[in-house]
This record gives sequence, structure tokens and C-alpha cells, in this order.
Amino acid sequence: MRQVIIYSGEDGYFIAECPSLPGCISQAKTKEEAVVNISEAIQGYIAALEEDNLSIPAEHF
Repeated sequence: MRQVIIYSGEDGYFIAECPSLPGCISQAKTKEEAVVNISEAIQGYIAALEEDNLSIPAEHF
């Protein structure tokens, strides 16, 4: 489980960010879509780290 922060962007879209994974950010028109998008982004981020044999940052919340 990862902490996710969701907030409104200047363009009216919702931005979703996972602070424990630097650069793991997504956006969508609705909060619900933003949650789905960031979940997929987190999975892809972690899969890429594993593929490259890099350590996965710990969650700190």
C-alpha cells in the first residue's frame, strides 16, 4: 500500500502523486480516474525497478 496525494491542477484535471516513488505522477478528469491511473503508474514504476534489479523505495506513512 502506498500513500497517494490527489489535488486539483490549474487546468481542472486531478493530479495524483505517490510521494514515496519520485516522479510517479498521473492525472485524470475525475478523482476516480486519477486513483485508477496512479495505481497503474505505481505498478509500472515498481515493475520497472524490479526489471532493472533496483531497490524499491520504502513507504514512510
